[in-house]
Amino acid sequence: MSATTHWLATGTAQSVLERGGNAFDAAVAAGFVLHVVEPHLNGPGGDMTAIFATAEDPTPTVLMGQGPAPACASREHYLAEGLDLVPGSGALAAAVPGAVDAWFVLLRDHGTWELADVLAYAVGYARDGHPVLARVGETIATVEDLFTEHWPTSAQQWMPHGRPPAPGEMVRNQAYARTLERLVAAGEAGATDRAGRIEEARRQWREGFVAREAASFLAVPHRHSTGGDHAGVITAEDFAAFSATYEPAVTYDFRGHTVAKTGAWGQGPALLQTLAILDGFDDAHLDPSTALGAHTVLEAQKLALADRDAYYGDTDVPLATLLSAEYATGRRALITAEASAELRPGQVPGHEPFLPPLRTEYDPGHENSRAGLGEPTVAPTGETRGDTCHLDIVDRWGNIISATPSGGWLQSSPAIPALGFCLGSRLQMTWLEEGSPATLTPGRRPRTTLTPTLVLRGGRPVTALGSPGGDQQDQWQLLYLLRTIVGGYSPQQAIDAPALHTTSMPGSFWPRTWTPAGAVVEDRLGDDVIAELRRRGHRVTRAGDWSLGRLSAVTLDPDTGVLSAAANPRGVQGYAAGR
Repeated sequence: MSATTHWLATGTAQSVLERGGNAFDAAVAAGFVLHVVEPHLNGPGGDMTAIFATAEDPTPTVLMGQGPAPACASREHYLAEGLDLVPGSGALAAAVPGAVDAWFVLLRDHGTWELADVLAYAVGYARDGHPVLARVGETIATVEDLFTEHWPTSAQQWMPHGRPPAPGEMVRNQAYARTLERLVAAGEAGATDRAGRIEEARRQWREGFVAREAASFLAVPHRHSTGGDHAGVITAEDFAAFSATYEPAVTYDFRGHTVAKTGAWGQGPALLQTLAILDGFDDAHLDPSTALGAHTVLEAQKLALADRDAYYGDTDVPLATLLSAEYATGRRALITAEASAELRPGQVPGHEPFLPPLRTEYDPGHENSRAGLGEPTVAPTGETRGDTCHLDIVDRWGNIISATPSGGWLQSSPAIPALGFCLGSRLQMTWLEEGSPATLTPGRRPRTTLTPTLVLRGGRPVTALGSPGGDQQDQWQLLYLLRTIVGGYSPQQAIDAPALHTTSMPGSFWPRTWTPAGAVVEDRLGDDVIAELRRRGHRVTRAGDWSLGRLSAVTLDPDTGVLSAAANPRGVQGYAAGR
């Protein structure tokens, strides 16, 4: 079974599975196709995190494809450039790309197919074309002036006819097709076995033409989201220094299930903290479709996200305390019948909580008024909030993976003409203030929002799920977990059910504003529930009937062997398939 945010990626994954490939072959093939068909949501210059288990070993394992800040990306340099925030677009926002290296490592260690065969799908769609999504054209139209006035290589690549592409128009990315073909050719020329061919392709990415072209091109000053022109600081040596790795997952046991997430260099453990807080309530408080449940969920999420911003980062994070029953009890006691409008991190002995700047607005003339809603929001200056894609795959043998590729959006930075893609903007999730566990630091990973999930029961994996959505990713996944584990919903029912999330925390994306007591809800939650949330003090934004949440999931019943999948109907783009 396969479920992704684009039907062509789902079809690609199923093709690989039908031809004898395993879940990891299928995931890599689908991941590279997503680079081509959802370029406004992810790209090869971005990042990727995944969590998986193999048929032989059910232990959840994290695939870490989050690159760090370049060696010259110091807060002192950015402050000297006149910045008080890391920009939301432009090369100064770029972490070292991690997605491609992570996909290659996964294919080498757990796949079975040759690199050429896996990449053939993406090469075909890039070279021969595919019908473009309406949303891609809308994104390009939003940044059209930026492209034509400041990023001419992006205009040449994404507006070859002098205009944004129309929905369904066949579009091509010949440069990216050539990049992939060069990587394959390098592998075939430099090694005699499958693993060696993949390793040689990795070397060309990390130390060869890709690293050289990217670093050289982005060293030229170009427009950033702040309105100024800056040169990038990333170098070829930064590419060579990064390697994707495997890490143990962080887990929490909730109502007979084990939920597995990345470490606290990502936001994943905030979902586990929320579950720990909610675990002390009865079932009546855990139904997000009721006013009581929605209120309780929103308040618990605020507390966990406050801890995320106070303690999480690529550093020593006191997770043992943050996930302890005693700590959760103290946090739970803070939830009352009224909505909190405060940022309330907890107190951890030996650790001083970082209190981030709390801005309700930044650059008031900035055109990004819908940033608190769930669908991707792109401003004319290129910065983007919540743009991501996702895939979940389980195969006949029991291999299972949840992966969230993101970054490197076509609007992140100028397109590198020799490569056919741009670099990402993940460093905007770091602070330029001192004292934060996520302060911009050379060689340190930004605290990413990418947060796939694996769920186990009785020590066996039963669900892989995830979602795009930036700060909302874990919030929407929480609703799925509560509805399936506590409410008895089927996976598709849980994905279809009305969604909601809080905006009562500093956003992870530039310009990092917040809405005290803010809550965004789908109108389908119901007038009575929404009215009660407002009565309790929530500042509610109604987002429409089918506007929030872009989840997908695959499941495996270890007792019967039955596989299933579910995908998001919102936007008529996600797709689940299998047989």
